[in-house]
Amino acid sequence: MAALLSPVVVLVALTVSAILLLSAHPTAAKSGTASFYTPPYEPSACFGEKHEGVMTAAANEDALWHRGDACGKVYKVRCVGGTNQGVARPCKKGKTVTVKIIDLCPSNGCQATIDLSREAFAHIADPDEGIINIAFEEYVMQRFSLT
Repeated sequence: MAALLSPVVVLVALTVSAILLLSAHPTAAKSGTASFYTPPYEPSACFGEKHEGVMTAAANEDALWHRGDACGKVYKVRCVGGTNQGVARPCKKGKTVTVKIIDLCPSNGCQATIDLSREAFAHIADPDEGIINIAFEEYVMQRFSLT
């Protein structure tokens, strides 16, 4: 029986260690605006031709890009209201979306803090609104060690 218990104990210990080693936590929420862009999402400024999924975003050059430091960062975004009175209730109540920054939204053409993929935008708001007010927070990976 001890021989059967040992692999189970090891598996549990490894699982707990993995959970503790990489744990995401949000930073303080900020406010801004979000717009959206449509496929194709590649090539991107951060990952070239590598496909990173569709829940992605481009960082505004002035607000989030920071000379490419935004690449790969993960943000949780929530719609808090419309900007142009085009849709009576643009936000999808209680919805948030988590996106990965894969691209740059140049300041000369970017009309928002963050430019979401169309799929990410549609998850939290009606695309007919075009630009929405948002609350967003970065998710930072923390590393822990067991002693």
